[in-house]
Amino acid sequence: MLKKILVGLAAVILLFVGFVVSRPDTFTYQRAAVLPVSADIAFALVNDFRRWTDWSPWDGLDPQQQRTYSGPESGTGAGYAWVGNDQVGEGRMTITESKANEQVTIKLEFIKPFAATNTSTFAFSAAEGGTQVVWAMSGENNFMSKAMSLLMDMEAMIGKDFEKGLATMKDVAVADAKKRAEAEAARVAEEKARAETEAAAAAAPAGEGAPAVAAPAVP
Repeated sequence: MLKKILVGLAAVILLFVGFVVSRPDTFTYQRAAVLPVSADIAFALVNDFRRWTDWSPWDGLDPQQQRTYSGPESGTGAGYAWVGNDQVGEGRMTITESKANEQVTIKLEFIKPFAATNTSTFAFSAAEGGTQVVWAMSGENNFMSKAMSLLMDMEAMIGKDFEKGLATMKDVAVADAKKRAEAEAARVAEEKARAETEAAAAAAPAGEGAPAVAAPAVP
């Protein structure tokens, strides 16, 4: 009897392992949003890891997490590492390719709570009403990740985070665009005022504005 139970259990395990192994070897999760700003404003929020704290959907999960930046401030070679609680874990990101206002490609390495190396890409393109941002992550499915996909909908979970991040990125981008517009308006007003002052000074008769000198009294 025990032998039959063990044989049956072994068969179930083999069937489960076989089913897990048959799952796709790779994955890609992707979400998109249109930001009502120019491409350079949206691009800057991704190309500089220091700006990720403004919109990343995971940044607020552990306010005490440790952040380390390396390499150039932005663009190819820029690096960012983090160590936090169980929700954020430990990992690092490195920008491997940066095309101004078009695309940012990132090597994403998870260290804890599980080890994995994926690729994240952000693509920027003109769209009606602004700039479309497509955020994607792709990688290989090992046995453990294949098994996890049977217990939870990873596409929906990660997709939800992407949607949250893009929504926050939109708000930040709009605020940045407003600040830029205000700064430009102030610069134009200052230049106009200076030009008017210079024009007024040039049009004034020579000597105008100099203090009058009284003629000496004749006795």
